[in-house]
Amino acid sequence: MTTSWSLSLCVQSKTSADTRALADALVTDEEIHWSASKESFEFHLREQKSKDLRAMWNTRMRGIIAVDSLLSSLSAKSEGSSTKTD
Repeated sequence: MTTSWSLSLCVQSKTSADTRALADALVTDEEIHWSASKESFEFHLREQKSKDLRAMWNTRMRGIIAVDSLLSSLSAKSEGSSTKTD
């Protein structure tokens, strides 16, 4: 008898644009399911072996973390910039 392993993640970022960017990072790897309000999305991973599920989870999370880090960096730079001159 083979046990099937699964994980689900629901994602919602600070803004809908950031949430969309996180979903776009997964578009080639996972089927994304948007909530009715379109404010969050979820995806599900299923594997026969727990070690395979862990590997898939790590890969997806690295992608999400990279995009989130980039979004945070861009946000911090735009908040710190100013066109005002004295």
